[in-house]
Amino acid sequence: MSSPLKQLSEEGVSIWLDDLSRHRLISGDLEDRIRAGEVVGVTTNPAIFHKALRDVSSYELQLRELAQLGIARADVLRILTCHDVRDACDLLRPVYESTDAQDGRVSIEVDPAWAHDTQRTVAEARLLWWLVDRPNAMIKIPATPAGLRAFTACLAEGISVNVTLIFSRERYREVIDAHLDGMEMAHANGHDLSKIASVASFFVSRVDTEVDRRLDAIDSGAARALRGHAAIANARLAYETFEQTLRDSRWAKLTQLGAQPQRPLWASTGVKDPTYDDTRYVIDLVAPATVNTVPEATLAAVADHGQVRGDRITGRYAEARDVIDELAGLGIDIEEVAGQLEREGILAFQEAWRELTADVAKALTEFAPQT
Repeated sequence: MSSPLKQLSEEGVSIWLDDLSRHRLISGDLEDRIRAGEVVGVTTNPAIFHKALRDVSSYELQLRELAQLGIARADVLRILTCHDVRDACDLLRPVYESTDAQDGRVSIEVDPAWAHDTQRTVAEARLLWWLVDRPNAMIKIPATPAGLRAFTACLAEGISVNVTLIFSRERYREVIDAHLDGMEMAHANGHDLSKIASVASFFVSRVDTEVDRRLDAIDSGAARALRGHAAIANARLAYETFEQTLRDSRWAKLTQLGAQPQRPLWASTGVKDPTYDDTRYVIDLVAPATVNTVPEATLAAVADHGQVRGDRITGRYAEARDVIDELAGLGIDIEEVAGQLEREGILAFQEAWRELTADVAKALTEFAPQT
């Protein structure tokens, strides 16, 4: 393991790779990274699988076999993605066991078409949990109001969940409440709480991209001084909320029953603005009991030249609030920005899923038996 990645681990940061593909599995790339201690988990989303399945050659044998059987494209898509997630879970099983079920996790997302439908999200989550059939899997559910109800229901059934597309502190508080409700229900249902894990995926870089766009439109000295500060300030205040939750009496009772904390996960950590340091959304969000899910380019950048400077969140809450207040003074409401980004994120994942489904349908047609 390179020194910066080792330092992050020592600071309590778990690095999960935000990528998965059949090629990464069969080439041994993921296994090598796990053995080297570079990553201790994996996350996926519709866009990642869309990119992965564009490499049809890696999936050709399985696609040909499924085409022979005439299986519906939606089911083929589940078979292919769950196959990859299951294999990744097996590679990460030793990490899962050595970390008492905390790391070694692999996330797979429900069909984003159901982001506003609680019942269908729960049904999809159950199906994916059953298809992957590994204790270290996590089902990703978007943090919409309907998604949060599904999140609670899944926890109550013993399903581990990665709550995704969180952009605001207000929504994060709702995620925390849904987590507490679900874990209390899981205990009432007789589940072992120590085996049920959850992370709250708080998106980072997209906040700066949108806020910076609005600041550039204002084009004043005060606006320019705030460029690149919104996302980290927003994430730091989310971590303050996490710390407050750990002191909550409801959580204290769950801890006594063996429950694990729902760790904040920093997502969307690839830097979009080339003028910013390409490691900033990792290095400046170091704090104990956090996960950072990184794309390959960001992982390489951190390993190569990341300068870990210890905990960069705890105790910086007043500074973060000042940033949010100054943005509000310029007419930029971070909660309104978050609402826009949530809507855009869901639409982007829905479009990626549609394109992915179309690609699978095309491949099935090409490999269908000739009559």
